[in-house]
Amino acid sequence: MSLFAWRQVSVRFGGVAAVDGVDLEIPGGGVTAVIGPNGAGKTTLLNVAFGAIRPAAGRLLLAGRDVTSAPIHRRAAAGMARTFQNLELFAGMTVREHVLVGGHIAQRPGFLGSGLRLPGSVASERAARRRAAAVLERIGLAAHADAIAGELPHGLQRRVELARALATRPRLLLLDEPVAGLSTAEAARLADVIEELVADGLTILLVEHHMATVMRLSERVVVMNMGRIIADGRPDEVRRDPVVIAAYLGDDAVGAGS
Repeated sequence: MSLFAWRQVSVRFGGVAAVDGVDLEIPGGGVTAVIGPNGAGKTTLLNVAFGAIRPAAGRLLLAGRDVTSAPIHRRAAAGMARTFQNLELFAGMTVREHVLVGGHIAQRPGFLGSGLRLPGSVASERAARRRAAAVLERIGLAAHADAIAGELPHGLQRRVELARALATRPRLLLLDEPVAGLSTAEAARLADVIEELVADGLTILLVEHHMATVMRLSERVVVMNMGRIIADGRPDEVRRDPVVIAAYLGDDAVGAGS
């Protein structure tokens, strides 16, 4: 059974099909990358998976369960998390506070218990802080825990967003252009972190334009163009596919990996 599946999913904006009858399964474990030119439908594919957009047609399955009509918070509670193409951080909050917000999805003590500081609520809060500290250590942000997220360099802000997503303890992590705007060295460091997460069993769906990152991380590459899947295979196969070269990569990308 696949961890997540799109079954004949279509999304339309006006008369334009952003996603057009997509059938796609994501198995558990590893990295599946989705690539394609701007406007191909990649981010829309993530948005419909996470519940930000309702499909015009088709079904969405999470571990075999139909989640087509499920709201975002239910998908998150069921084990999905995502990051965004444009950073979605609270500029005035600390790094630790961002991770605690993410952890709140995984465990909710209740308004009354939190307000009255009941023993169960206090224990839950302490556990959340321990988990947050562990996530920050894992992502390499422990030294910046009390820093204001909006004041950090762009590369560290990308890690903050990743840490917040990981705090929800997802089974499936959707990454939307995680290395956008990063230097080559920063992109490589973030890729190191992603490889460690995959080694621990996390499943990742990666939308990315940076081909060196795609080729390094991915076991499978799916190529979209004009809302449809035009190729699906191993990175080396996709990189040499004439249809993919014509639609997206260009002749100079053959054998380049970047």
